[in-house]
Amino acid sequence: MSKNLVIYFSHKGENYFGGALKQIEKGNTEVVAEQIANAVGADVFEVEAQKTYPNGYYTCCDEAKKELQQNARPELKKQIDSIEKYDNIFVGYPIWWGTLPMPLFAQLEKLDFAGKNVAPFCTHEGSGLGDSERDIKKLCAGATIQNGLAVRGSTVFSSQDKVAKWAKSALK
Repeated sequence: MSKNLVIYFSHKGENYFGGALKQIEKGNTEVVAEQIANAVGADVFEVEAQKTYPNGYYTCCDEAKKELQQNARPELKKQIDSIEKYDNIFVGYPIWWGTLPMPLFAQLEKLDFAGKNVAPFCTHEGSGLGDSERDIKKLCAGATIQNGLAVRGSTVFSSQDKVAKWAKSALK
């Protein structure tokens, strides 16, 4: 039986929802990560930057843009050192400036994905997967990369069936 892992980064606080700003207690990507873990029976690892990102949506966007432009690798609170015991790795993130947030770059670059099955998923409010699949292919060299899933953040709570179906289809 294959062993599954969900690695994700999520942002709580003020988020953009179809034209309006809204405070959320749990990040959209975290909601989808939990849905995947429940659907396929997976361990879950949350990537967290050592520094706290600003609560305000626009301030957080400015910080994310600066990190992307600097190709930054933020310090992480903790990291997963090995994915050796896993066959399927789901990698989740909000789309920040067309790709995954830099803390995920910092985590994924430290792992050996040779022979693994990787399924990327993101939350967004209109940009879809952006360029994140291209970046995942670089970060997860040696892995088989499945087609990614993009879930609109404002629909995460009504997307559980869609998420479960995709997750099960992405298993090796």
